[in-house]
Amino acid sequence: MEIKHFLQFKDLNGAEFEYLFERTRWIKSQFKQYIPFHPLHDRTLVMIFEKASTRTRLSFEAGMHQLGGSAIYLNTRDSQLGRGEPVEDAAQVISRMSDLVMIRTFEQEIIERFAANSRVPVINGLTNEYHPCQILADIFTFIEHRGSIKGKTVAWIGDSNNVCNTWLQAAEVLDFNVHVSTPPGYEVEPERAGLYGTDHYEEFQDPMDAARGADLVTTDVWTSMGFEAENAERMKAFADWQVDADMMRVAAKDALFMHCLPAHRGEEVAADVIDGPHSVVWDEAENRLHAQKALMEYLMLGRVKE
Repeated sequence: MEIKHFLQFKDLNGAEFEYLFERTRWIKSQFKQYIPFHPLHDRTLVMIFEKASTRTRLSFEAGMHQLGGSAIYLNTRDSQLGRGEPVEDAAQVISRMSDLVMIRTFEQEIIERFAANSRVPVINGLTNEYHPCQILADIFTFIEHRGSIKGKTVAWIGDSNNVCNTWLQAAEVLDFNVHVSTPPGYEVEPERAGLYGTDHYEEFQDPMDAARGADLVTTDVWTSMGFEAENAERMKAFADWQVDADMMRVAAKDALFMHCLPAHRGEEVAADVIDGPHSVVWDEAENRLHAQKALMEYLMLGRVKE
């Protein structure tokens, strides 16, 4: 089978995502019923971390174990990668000793170079530019609660970061709309986001206008990993971009709220929103586990039938 990687959301097409969402639903139901499911028996996942992680490590490591395989954790500080070994050389070696690789790193170029020299599928666990596994889980969560996301509107409030970029790619692949509102100077960069059109997103100066009528309102921390030196400046710039109860009131009546976590209550989101009735953040976090299990199975085994 031809090697397929998941480095950006647009690496897969609509039909593949439709399969993955249905597969995620089935795998999650098995998990909830305590029914063992081990399609990846004796397979090995290598997880390479250059950035700190809670949900990414836990969901991949637990997920691989639940699928019958094993997961090996590598931190670049504790391996030859952290001592200057070329990414290309590391890819050649690691992919000869494993069946799947997940990488959480800084520049997208690093994971692209690794994948180009890998004998096995490579998954983007997060880069500065994209976070495709997060949006895979987020969209599945929306489908669980509200059905198809096609034609719906997602309001992104805050920084045009890797999560925002991935929402924009997903909108093009799955045919929904994204309303983006960022402070001046933090706008979407289409080329960085991997976009070549504006049919599925619109930018708003006023975050209330972006949220108006939206089916989903979502945000992220104002200061992403790697930008800590800008924290004080960002706190001032983003002060009016907090998702609060007033913002949720102008969204659709049954709008959902999502946040990829960790969250800072009182900064990018008010406590009464993230802990309120619109919030599905805990389902969203759990679904990283189930969506990534479906993804790992698909990348290694292709489409399967029960």
